[in-house]
Parts: sequence; structure tokens; C-alpha cells
Amino acid sequence: MNILIVDDIHHILLEKLDRAGIAYDYQPSFDKADAEAVIEQFAGLIIRSKFQVDESFLNLAANLQFIARPGAGMDNIDEDYATSKGICLFSANEGNKDALGEHMIGMLLSLMNNLHRGHREVCTGQWCREENRGYELKGRTVALIGYGHNGQAMAKKLSGFEVNIIAYDKYKTGFSDAYAIEVSMEEVVRQADVLSFHIPLTRETRGMVDDEYLFHFRKPIFFLMGARGAIANIPSVLKYLDKGRILGAAFDVLPTEKFPALSETDWYADLASRDNVLLSPHVAGWTFESYYKLSDIIADKIIGFYTSK
Repeated sequence: MNILIVDDIHHILLEKLDRAGIAYDYQPSFDKADAEAVIEQFAGLIIRSKFQVDESFLNLAANLQFIARPGAGMDNIDEDYATSKGICLFSANEGNKDALGEHMIGMLLSLMNNLHRGHREVCTGQWCREENRGYELKGRTVALIGYGHNGQAMAKKLSGFEVNIIAYDKYKTGFSDAYAIEVSMEEVVRQADVLSFHIPLTRETRGMVDDEYLFHFRKPIFFLMGARGAIANIPSVLKYLDKGRILGAAFDVLPTEKFPALSETDWYADLASRDNVLLSPHVAGWTFESYYKLSDIIADKIIGFYTSK
């Protein structure tokens, strides 16, 4: 039995599967109904974010042995139910770590130096130097929430800016290295000047960043969300922007994405209107290079799965 591929992927994945003699059916135009109609025939599924691989879908996949996602995170897959059915899960978190780190640092520097606002003002005939006075990153404390592939890449890239990097990870201990010092959450809220998230979306982390979470930070912070949008409660972030407890916020991901759904939320207009908020369309980990690396890495994991059987 072969692999069903329902999303657009880099051709390197197909080339590697061909060289390994692994059969596949490449159907990037398939929607969920199309996949449901045929999934019983397949041993493997490769999907990015096209649809939710939920319990009802998995019940149709009688012969499925693995699901591979050429991306970071598995939040569009019911991991617990898939695992209970003996289905192996592969992601490629390491494939876009460099892209995400560079993008989020770019957003941070833009926020700290008012680059977006300054650009817009100059383009409309305004020359406001004092109003756009910025902050330097050097000497500040950057707190990373989560220290997996993405958190580690972020720390390494930040190290050249002569910042103090601390990291909290609920599921890891003893991970201090040359780039970051492991700390408790109590130390994060005491020391952080910049707060950056590098954790998956789970039942535990959904809506985690709320009024109560933000209340404990001792200093005004710059807030970076490049993980999963549903981790943050946007009205809470807006509230702390109003209070001056968040100096600026950058979101590559939002709880609701794409239009018109995004424009129909009760918080989008407020968020988008602010000079100290920077938004991008979920592209932090989606460079030309990461597009290749994500497929390359997932191909190796699939080949390893077959060769280990």
C-alpha cells in the first residue's frame, strides 16, 4: 500500500520517495471529502494544514500506519486518537526553525524602532524624528517560552545582539546551553523585557496567554507570537497594550486566520489599527529555503520508517 499526499510539497520529497522505491499518490488538490473517500487504501498520509485529521477521518483510515506533516506542530491532527490506533506521527519542526527565528527577530527590531510607522509617515509627507525614537536590543532580557527546535534557533540567532536570553520549558529540564539559561516561570515574569513563544498548541496551551498570565510581568514587555495563534487571547493583549504593560506586539499567527473570517472577529479592527502592533500572514517559517527543508526532512523520516520495519 502506498502514501496519499494531499498538500502541495517540494519536489524533493517525491524524488526521495522515488529513489527509495516507495509508492505514492500525489493529489494536492484533494479536499477532506476526497481524502475520506480513498484513505482506506493507503498506509501513509502526508498533509500540511489543509484540513483537520480528526477522529471521524481516522476511523475511515483502516490501514493507515503513519501521518507525516512537513511543518512544525501537529495541531491539525488528533494526536491522542491517532496514537491510540497505533498510527505513527512525524513532523519536521527542525525544517523551518531558522526561517522562524529570523522572521521574529525582524518583527522585534521593527517594533522596537518604529520602522513600520516611520515608513508610513515618510511616505505620507511626515518627518517625525522624536516621535519615532527607538529602543536598543542590546542588554535586554529576552525570555523564550519553549526551548525545542524553534526556541533554540531563536536563542542562537539572538546571541549576536548581546542580550540576556532566558528560557522556560515545562516539559524539559537541564537544558541550559551556550545561548540560553534555563529559568522558572517566576524568573521569566520578573526579568523579561521581550517575551517570545515557541510552544505547540495543545489543550493546555490554548488560550494560555490571558489577563491572569500577563498580569504577573514586572516590566513592560515586547510580545512576540510566532507559535500558534490560539495560544493568545487577543483581547487580553489589547488590554495590556492599553495599559502600557505591552510596549509592542508582533503576531505572525492569530487565533483566526484568513479573510473574511479574520475581519469578522470582534478584535481585528482594534489590533490592526495600532502603531505598536505588527502583523504578518503566517509566513514566519515559510521561506524558499524552509519549503525545501521541510519536505527533505519529512522524506528522510518516512524512508527511515519503511527501512526500520
